[in-house]
Amino acid sequence: MKITPYEISVSDDAISDLHHRLKQTRWPERELVADWSQGIPLDYVKEVCEYWLSTYNWREREAALNEFDHFITPIEGCDIHFIHQRSKHDDAVPLILSHGWPGSIVEFQKVIGPLSDPTSYGGNAHDAFHVICPSLPGYGFSGKPAASGWGVEKMADVFTELMLGLGYDRFGAQGGDWGSAITTAIGGRHPDNCMGIHLNMVMRGKRPKDQPPTEEETAALEAAAYYRDWDSGYSTQQGTRPQTLGYGLTDSPAGQLAWIFEKFWSWTDNQGHPEDALSRDEMLDNVMLYWVTQSATSSARLYWESFRSLRPAQVDVPTGVACFPKEIIPPVRSWSEGTYTDIRQWTKMPRGGHFAAFEQPDLFVEDVRSFFAQVR
Repeated sequence: MKITPYEISVSDDAISDLHHRLKQTRWPERELVADWSQGIPLDYVKEVCEYWLSTYNWREREAALNEFDHFITPIEGCDIHFIHQRSKHDDAVPLILSHGWPGSIVEFQKVIGPLSDPTSYGGNAHDAFHVICPSLPGYGFSGKPAASGWGVEKMADVFTELMLGLGYDRFGAQGGDWGSAITTAIGGRHPDNCMGIHLNMVMRGKRPKDQPPTEEETAALEAAAYYRDWDSGYSTQQGTRPQTLGYGLTDSPAGQLAWIFEKFWSWTDNQGHPEDALSRDEMLDNVMLYWVTQSATSSARLYWESFRSLRPAQVDVPTGVACFPKEIIPPVRSWSEGTYTDIRQWTKMPRGGHFAAFEQPDLFVEDVRSFFAQVR
């Protein structure tokens, strides 16, 4: 592969355009309730947009992201951007971390150091990983596929090709959200190369029909019903008409922010406000990767591509699962065992939600280390 060093460098014109659009935002009327049940409140969006305009410093955040080693390489006609943080420890395990929507490589900025350089973070040399964090095709600084067909399975094949091109014939994989589906596909489709997978989200799986649900299963079924009735509108839109959605989100930074911040509220382990779980700057960092790359539409297409074609493969490689209590739908081990036949580790976490590495980096790192110590 032709691998080229890459540096994040957003132009001054792009920042000026962002500021102009924020100043010119045309606001809707206020919600008619005193909570988030009609969507993200107007006052909060106005407050954060004003902060984005007057206080948030992208140049500082950009410099922090550029402290990692970035590269870009073309695979299957699409440029793949990725962080490749090599460990100083010779026996480090190659590990690819895959994000989802509305995430980005920003999710992993607090775990890359501890995973790749454990001795500097209180760990041991035998816990070391060479960390690879790609931006999904259509997301962030990766290219946008020029034709349809880029669903979960293709992304899994492309990420495997990336790892092989980097010289890693055997590697581990980790993911949540769409990254979980991609990681599952890597484990199922490429068992000769994948030594094991670690997930912080698993699909629901199949529940036996001939017995009443347990307390754990009831909680998962209730969460699934809530998601279906109140929290999945974004998914239906992105899975059916991503192009239509993209016009508004690509034109309005306030709209792009609201579309993503609502999910930080809904899917993190918080006490009623997203900033209980993540800082305002951290969330804006993530929004910026969608805004400056104009990837609202191309990222949403993954739903359109995969909802119709995804057929999860059986995974026979060793599997570890970190169960964070505020995950969208809590995983149930018995439902998962039909897909993942060799679950070696199933950890019930004390806190945390959907954005595991972002919200609870210490718990995330500890669990990844623990699992791969068993299979490395």
